[in-house]
Amino acid sequence: MKGLHLIPDNTNINFIGLRFIAFALSLVMLAGSIYLTAVDGLNFGVDFTGGTVIEIRTQTPPDLGEMRTNLNSLGLGAISLQEFGEPNDLLIRLPQQEGGTEAQKAAIDAVQVALHAQLGEGEDAYDLRRTEFVGPQVGKELKQQGVNAVLFAMFGILCYIWLRFEWQFSVAAVAALLHDTIAIIGFFALTQMEFNLSTVAAILMVAGYSINDTVVVFDRVREDLRRYKKKPLPDLFNMSINHMLDRTLITSLTTLIALVALYVYGGEVLRGFISALIVGIVVGTYSSTYIATSLLLFTDVRKGKIAQDPEEKTDED
Repeated sequence: MKGLHLIPDNTNINFIGLRFIAFALSLVMLAGSIYLTAVDGLNFGVDFTGGTVIEIRTQTPPDLGEMRTNLNSLGLGAISLQEFGEPNDLLIRLPQQEGGTEAQKAAIDAVQVALHAQLGEGEDAYDLRRTEFVGPQVGKELKQQGVNAVLFAMFGILCYIWLRFEWQFSVAAVAALLHDTIAIIGFFALTQMEFNLSTVAAILMVAGYSINDTVVVFDRVREDLRRYKKKPLPDLFNMSINHMLDRTLITSLTTLIALVALYVYGGEVLRGFISALIVGIVVGTYSSTYIATSLLLFTDVRKGKIAQDPEEKTDED
């Protein structure tokens, strides 16, 4: 970090003074996320709902309207069809068929016959790139395990911060993580991008990234609490955040540069995963800066043993 600065050393932004604006913005974002998730729901992928995904590449961009009509006339339920990156890359989703695996295989065969009827016979008509099948019981189990993974991660982080700092820091950190998680889920409810196991992995990655950023700021807050025992908490928190602002922005920007490159060149398969990470990094940086530390004002953090450690310096302002 030596010699690399995005923020001048004498920067003194009043982050804590803007806390009520940040809280209002977060409340609107969280309320909107919860509303969209409750009303519109999430576009769960086959990982969670069960069914079959077929990815094909045609020689030339086909007539999607005609193809959609042909597929939905097969009597297999509501079949969705969408472009998957390039105009000639298509993603076909078949709902779960009654009758188990054999019925699902028969549905796949019927779809392939319909595709050959429109695109032409022979192996060159289209390229079958992948076929994924998930049973309904497996999808239900994966959904439950995804929820458990997020909850266990939150609980583990709560315990870790509690042991490393104090309960005040732990509560503030987990509240910021819940803020980030709900925001990501709201983004997927708004855009109706596919929500699958990769998205759950992205949420867990964002949780790890965000807590790392928050811990760095909390380390500085803890150090300043020991040094400046009579400094007003808003001023002390602002000083701590501003001291770490350069590090926070450099870390976030370098991460975003890599993610944007993956979003542009990584292909459609990575699009949802990378989108979740980009949203999570932006929201996580915001919550670490404005939300997590501001919440410490409401937890009597100065009454904790960290601020009262007699072995630490007692330098006054």
